[in-house]
Amino acid sequence: MGVSYMIKGGSEQECRQALDELCRAVGAVPTILPTDQHGGSWIARAVPTTKAPAGGEGLSVGRWVSCCG
Repeated sequence: MGVSYMIKGGSEQECRQALDELCRAVGAVPTILPTDQHGGSWIARAVPTTKAPAGGEGLSVGRWVSCCG
């Protein structure tokens, strides 16, 4: 199983902004664009575009990206 990232936001705009920020920060691509079909809040999903280095270094963002404050 590979790595994936989930974004959760209170609005489509908030979710999309966080998704864009995450993708730029870690080199990911969206696999699920913001949707509210699962009820209550907006979610999106992304996956890395490159494999992690053998030692695990190099893909750390250095901070959490959150759209939910």
